[in-house]
Amino acid sequence: RLRPTGKAFARLDARLRDAAGWRAVAYVLVKLPVAAFGLYAVGWWLTALLNLSAPLRWAAFHQRPAAGEAGMPTITPIPVGGGAPHSTSFAGTFVAAAIGAVTLLAAPWFTRGVVAVDRWLIRALLGPGQLAERVRSLEESRALAVDDSAALLRRLERDLHDGAQVRLVALAMSLDMAKERLGPEGEPIADPARVRQLVDTAHRNATEALAELRDLARGIHPPALDDGLADALSTLAARSTVPVELSVDVPQRPTPAIEAIAYFCAAELLTNVIKHSGARRAVLWVAQVDDVLRLRVTDDGRGGAALGAGSGLTGLQQRVRTVDGRLDLSSPSGGPTAVTVELPLHA
Repeated sequence: RLRPTGKAFARLDARLRDAAGWRAVAYVLVKLPVAAFGLYAVGWWLTALLNLSAPLRWAAFHQRPAAGEAGMPTITPIPVGGGAPHSTSFAGTFVAAAIGAVTLLAAPWFTRGVVAVDRWLIRALLGPGQLAERVRSLEESRALAVDDSAALLRRLERDLHDGAQVRLVALAMSLDMAKERLGPEGEPIADPARVRQLVDTAHRNATEALAELRDLARGIHPPALDDGLADALSTLAARSTVPVELSVDVPQRPTPAIEAIAYFCAAELLTNVIKHSGARRAVLWVAQVDDVLRLRVTDDGRGGAALGAGSGLTGLQQRVRTVDGRLDLSSPSGGPTAVTVELPLHA
């Protein structure tokens, strides 16, 4: 709300420069003819109801024409040449009722058109400006980034607690048991086979813990990205069980955060192709268009994919929005499916 301060001239100057106020004035002025059409739309409904009730009025109120009269007039919302038709008999009132039925069918469309114009004016003149829309978009992106970071931390904690931590605890227990089996220093080992078995178990737990930690680190930042996005995507396409045609043209290397998002998007989309599409081949295309990194995955599968259908696309959309990117989906029933991701080169 505008609250100008200062002297009278300063307050007047602030009000004259109030863009929102001028938009409101423009809406009021433009609203006048729109309101007139709205009143005209109401007239369509009234004339439709009056004409539909013509047989009832003829029978109930005996509205028969007297000698020399033209008969019961039919009210039409659109003026017709030669005047509106008149009903001179009970059968003629059904002509008026038919006109009323046609008018009643057309009235919603005319009313919807008037309301659509009014809604467009409200959005254009009374809605938030570009700066307010940008602030709202940034607030949503910030909230998504915070939620995504919290979810990542929870996943890391769960994976460490249920995976590597269990292996390391088992490793420590195996080593303690092996130490007890060794006996006092300087004395012979009473059960070397059991000690060897405990050491083997400890070694296996250590190897599995290292593998789980390596997989966990790869989920945070794939080592393949160290050599660039093109090499990482080549490795990803080569590992796919569905043949993937790869095309990468990115002359300017994006920031690490954008590369990671693009890699994870490609990995998730190819996983969807393998699991859900039934496709025989897929195409992974990545190119730099001006200052935008555009990634597209297409397949010749059955189609029918949709956001929020459990295919992981909703999570991808949220991840892309955290850096002001966008995700577009085209997947008619029967295919083909095409998912396009657009990301800025710099986060």
